[in-house]
Amino acid sequence: MAYFNVSLSEVQAFLFIFLRVVAILMTLPILGSRNIPAMFKIGLSFALSLLLYPILDLNAFPSQVAILPLAVGIISEIMLGVIIGLSVQMIFAGVKLAGQLMGFQMGMAMANIMDPSTSEQLPLLGELNNIIALLVFITIDAHHWLIRAVVESFRLIPPFGFHFSNSLMDQLVSLGGEMFVIAVKVGAPVIAALFLLSVAFGVAARTVPQMNIFFVAMPVKIIVGMLFLGFSLPYLTSFLRSIFSGLEKTVFYLLKAMGT
Repeated sequence: MAYFNVSLSEVQAFLFIFLRVVAILMTLPILGSRNIPAMFKIGLSFALSLLLYPILDLNAFPSQVAILPLAVGIISEIMLGVIIGLSVQMIFAGVKLAGQLMGFQMGMAMANIMDPSTSEQLPLLGELNNIIALLVFITIDAHHWLIRAVVESFRLIPPFGFHFSNSLMDQLVSLGGEMFVIAVKVGAPVIAALFLLSVAFGVAARTVPQMNIFFVAMPVKIIVGMLFLGFSLPYLTSFLRSIFSGLEKTVFYLLKAMGT
């Protein structure tokens, strides 16, 4: 008969690895969707935790017997994983916001679709930008950087080492501000073109009062907006590549802030 001798510290070490991994995967843009079954997410997190378990240094994990410190450690691991996942979500939120701004300028604010992952009405162009961002994210293997970030996180922040500091708050506020910067940069070509078109229609309305400017402007804005959206796709993909390339550094700064 085979016996397995597993110590309490090893069980707790695997638990903390699993909690951190599952919190990150549950908040990522792709795996966080409701379309993916929860059992698949849990199974993937369990398999990834098994792969990371022999890689990480188990001597760095202190074991806890008391209930209160153990509960605090579990909550800290979940918060750490959620913060890492939300740092990625901020980028995609900025891309979606850019599509919403472009749709508003084009007069397509009411053109929404049902998102099955959130059961919410979402702007059409926002979902288009989101799909493009997901494809670029997978193409450049940015999801592999997150796996390396998980391994690096245990070196920088061992269990019971999470700290909610002022530096972390500054980083989160900076990520929130960066979301709006990304939205403006992604939607800049279409927004600028439609702004100039609105100015041109305003001048035309003053010079030719007989023209029904509201009837003419709507289809022209949609045509010009879609035209400039197509022209800006190469710029969009290269811009997204540069953003995702700096994602590893952003996660590293967050980990440094959470470990101090």
